[in-house]
Amino acid sequence: MEGTTEFCERKRWVFLGLPFTFTKYTVKTESLTINSGLLKSFENDCYMYKIQDVEHTATLFEKMFGLGTVICYTGDTTHPKLMLEHIKHSKEIKNFILEASEKARVKRRTLNTLDIGDGRTDEMEFEEA
Repeated sequence: MEGTTEFCERKRWVFLGLPFTFTKYTVKTESLTINSGLLKSFENDCYMYKIQDVEHTATLFEKMFGLGTVICYTGDTTHPKLMLEHIKHSKEIKNFILEASEKARVKRRTLNTLDIGDGRTDEMEFEEA
């Protein structure tokens, strides 16, 4: 995937913020990659233009050790909710993903829309037709 690596973080233990896990998050200008596993490895990629919304959370223990969790709500079919758990620099990463996803949508001329409906049910539409 294209794009320069902006952030590369490891999932950490909440206790003391030590990186003793086998999950690595790589955030690039064009994509987000999650690598996990020791004996069996998994790699999940998501293009930035598919990310619709980003949320930042931090529990009391995460705050104590300078960590946070970034949740990305995506249009990706395999993982509609990507979680970058217990990472350092979580607010900066959340802000970067939010801005990069908007730039990627503008660059690809992609719209992010929701179907809010018109208040009618499907049954009413069939009766009128």
